[in-house]
Amino acid sequence: MEKSSKDFEVNKHASDEARRRWRSAMVADLDKRTEVENEKRRIQEKMRVVLYVQKAALHFMDAAGPLEYKLSEEVRNENFGIDPEDLASIVRGHDIKRLNLHGGAEGIARKVSVSLNEGVRSCSLATRQTIYGLNHFTEKAPRSFLMFVWEALQDLTLINMIYTVVSISVGIATEGWLNGMYDGLGIILSIFLVVLVTAISDYKQSLQFRDLDKEKKKIIVQVTRDGSRQKIPIYNLVVGDVVHLAIGDQVPADGVFISGYSRLVDESSLTSEVDPVSVNEKHPFLSSGTKVKDRSGKMLVTGVGMRTEWGKLMETPSDGGDEETPLQVKLNRVATISFAIGLSFAVLTFLVLVVRFLVEKALKNEFTHWSSSDALTLLDYFAAAVTVVVVAVPERLPLAVTLSLAFAMKKLMNDRALVMHLSACETMGSASCICIDKTGTLTTNHMVVERIWICNKVQDISGNESKSNYELEISERALSILLQAIFQNTSAEVVKEKEGQNSVVGTPTESALLEFGLLLGGDHDAQQGQFKILKVEPFSSDRKKMSVLVAFPESGVRAFCKGTSETVLKMCDNVVGHNGEPIVPTEGLVKKTMHIINGFAHAALRTLCLAYKDLDANASADNIPDSGYTLIAVVGIKDPVRPGVKEAVRTCLAAGITVRMVTGDNINTAKAIAKECGILTHNDNAIEGPEFRKKSLDEMRKIIPKIQVMARSSPSDKLTLVTHLRNMFGEVVAVTGDGTNDAPALHQSDIGLAMGIAGTEVAKESADVVIMDDNFSTIVNVIKWGRAVYINIQKFVQFQLTVNVVALVISFASACISGSAPLTAVQLLWVNMFRDTLGALALATEPPNDELMKRPPVAKGASFITKAMWRNIIGQSIYQLIVLGILNFDGKRLLRLTGSDATKVLDTVIFNSFVFCQVFNEINSRDIERINIFKGMFDSWIFLGVMVSTVAFQAIIVEFLGTFANTVPLSWQLWLLSIAIGSASMVVGVILKCIPVESTLKPRHHDGYTTFPSSIT
Repeated sequence: MEKSSKDFEVNKHASDEARRRWRSAMVADLDKRTEVENEKRRIQEKMRVVLYVQKAALHFMDAAGPLEYKLSEEVRNENFGIDPEDLASIVRGHDIKRLNLHGGAEGIARKVSVSLNEGVRSCSLATRQTIYGLNHFTEKAPRSFLMFVWEALQDLTLINMIYTVVSISVGIATEGWLNGMYDGLGIILSIFLVVLVTAISDYKQSLQFRDLDKEKKKIIVQVTRDGSRQKIPIYNLVVGDVVHLAIGDQVPADGVFISGYSRLVDESSLTSEVDPVSVNEKHPFLSSGTKVKDRSGKMLVTGVGMRTEWGKLMETPSDGGDEETPLQVKLNRVATISFAIGLSFAVLTFLVLVVRFLVEKALKNEFTHWSSSDALTLLDYFAAAVTVVVVAVPERLPLAVTLSLAFAMKKLMNDRALVMHLSACETMGSASCICIDKTGTLTTNHMVVERIWICNKVQDISGNESKSNYELEISERALSILLQAIFQNTSAEVVKEKEGQNSVVGTPTESALLEFGLLLGGDHDAQQGQFKILKVEPFSSDRKKMSVLVAFPESGVRAFCKGTSETVLKMCDNVVGHNGEPIVPTEGLVKKTMHIINGFAHAALRTLCLAYKDLDANASADNIPDSGYTLIAVVGIKDPVRPGVKEAVRTCLAAGITVRMVTGDNINTAKAIAKECGILTHNDNAIEGPEFRKKSLDEMRKIIPKIQVMARSSPSDKLTLVTHLRNMFGEVVAVTGDGTNDAPALHQSDIGLAMGIAGTEVAKESADVVIMDDNFSTIVNVIKWGRAVYINIQKFVQFQLTVNVVALVISFASACISGSAPLTAVQLLWVNMFRDTLGALALATEPPNDELMKRPPVAKGASFITKAMWRNIIGQSIYQLIVLGILNFDGKRLLRLTGSDATKVLDTVIFNSFVFCQVFNEINSRDIERINIFKGMFDSWIFLGVMVSTVAFQAIIVEFLGTFANTVPLSWQLWLLSIAIGSASMVVGVILKCIPVESTLKPRHHDGYTTFPSSIT
């Protein structure tokens, strides 16, 4: 059985055809999903055609002359100067002429009563939402509770309806109308109870997933309102808002460009065009749902919600059913095979009974004489066969995965981890390697300038950050150049908060530099107003520098550059001297500068170099030079290691997970941080990106297992490392990322982890899990929950297959030997409920424990049902079959049962003993390999609640529902016997766990640790 499920391995990069093969058992969602995707593509193509038609129509209208423009009374009464649909259509149609007719962005701002500097007034928000609409999209209505009831009915209806009809027919024929209806009514009531419990369980899961979906859609945007910078949810945007966009942001609504530096926008999600579009004064339109690929700026919102093209796209069907996870597909396969086995046994049971009946009639010479009692006998045989099928179908097996994942995802959301894709939760439990960023994940991402080298002198800034002013020991001219380099060449801003205080907004590095400039007494607004910015080249992972070209108030042009030490130093020919004049550095000064940079790096400081170059007034404003600069200063920025990171790394290493730091920092800085975190064990295990990418495939195969730190890496280096780890070594790789350029590596990895605070929307969209607090310890928690999900499902499968095997064999054997099944339909439905729904609730929702992180991860491609599980299933099944078989065939004599109700008492004892065997075996299943099964049990309220509920309802069935369940009340001695038989399975469990099933020779992982020990190959 398990071998067949192992043949269906797949990952998130598989083709549609591979996924179809993967879902060959009981899975039909992919065609629907593909149909939905094709529908979206068709709509995107229609949008492109509509845009072209709109443009053509507008050109025609322009040729015919301007149309008379009229305002609706509602708009005019609120003092707005443009109708909502007219405003929205300008951006949807990319109509630059109509935009210019309205006066461009400034004219539109006047017509929607907003100042581009002050933004929207809070008092007008309600009016704007009434006139121009809300930034919400039409969504598919959630499924109601009754729909879950209907689905639960479909799971049970077919087989049990047949059984009910057969039961009522046989009952009425043999016992009369009143008594004959009891069995049928009992079945109907049991179905009602099972359906109700199942529907409630599924409905609660859907509510959890709905909450998670809402969390996924929460996007925070920065706007200017009431004259101050504010962060608001995307759904609170209104027409007239001034939105600040940066690299990697999702455009939250339709709008027009206000200011910035020629942004590049990815519109592929809307139009399927792969080439980014440049947005500037000539092409100022921004569409909702697109992504900012490069540069930053501001936009004016002109259309929200369903008045955007993105809103119209969201009207299409958005799902094709929930994506099955690898475990669900494996268990679907197991369920299908179980059904096939059950059906075979049922057919065989029916054939054996019929053949035996025919042989008996032939021996009595009654083969040609048939009566109504013979027909009823055959009907009884058919009922026995249907019983076997009912027992054999574990219809809730794959849904246990959903229950466990929903529980884990909810807990992880509370622990600041947002799971974007269901399968990531279980895949994370198999992670064998984590490629992790340094900044913000291992460190706090709160940066401050700690040291600076300027004018051939190192000055320590640490301890002075709280001062209102700090004086460097340099000349006025040198200080002036330094402040210009800080304030002119920056993407950070000094903004006024809602409370009226000034704060710095930008990336941590940019903010640290800008705060340092303010500490030195610089005036940001004065500096910004004094110079005119001609061109900006923002920082990127490829360029590793940011450059700007500015014009002086009188005349002259100056270029500023800042970036990594290696990048900027290559561009410099001079260095700022004591009096602020550029001087040619001596060989000794060059060596000293390198020594200073290495010293900063060894102290775990991020090093940046600032430089400038004066140009002629006639210099081209289109190009910023790449050489001939004068080095101003080397800045050392401190980013402290997060508390608890060292312990988290130690936990990963103990769990057989290799932690690799991949960073763009100087190699000495990276080494210092990695040693502090416990990642780097030897200096030879660190490499720089440029050196790594020069290696041949054979060389990479030798060095990749040793790499613990990769410094000065580019996004392509990270992608190469991840690809080779997966393909060369079969690793299950988790990758962290926060930038737009990290998206390929996040997508290529088995588990992409995006940062929730520092991460861009592009990175989050490519990720499987969003770490909301950017903390490495949270990643370790995700791994722990992933392992818990895998182990919990294994526990549940072991428990359920044991119930299936015992019930199937005893029903088959009893039917063939005695001609009837020992368990009635009502009893089987109760067994089904505590086996499926209650069993999943008890075993599949157990929280993780620290022991899970003391063993290596599950090997890629390992069989789900392990040798230890087979040992427990077979051992417990043999014990239960022996005991229940003895009771079934010799119970009356052993228990000294006499009287007219002896058979009913015996059947009740068998039923009671069978249930208690499963109750105690459920406790046994809490740990597959360890003898101590009680550890943590009393901390799991769900498990205890299920146990108490099962025992209590079993007592009610036996003592009070005998008419429907075909039971009779038992004496206290027989109750004790049933409990003793059940509890003995715990002794059997101890004996079984002492039987070794694994090889003593454990295979070694290429990184040196021992692989997970308990899987069938």
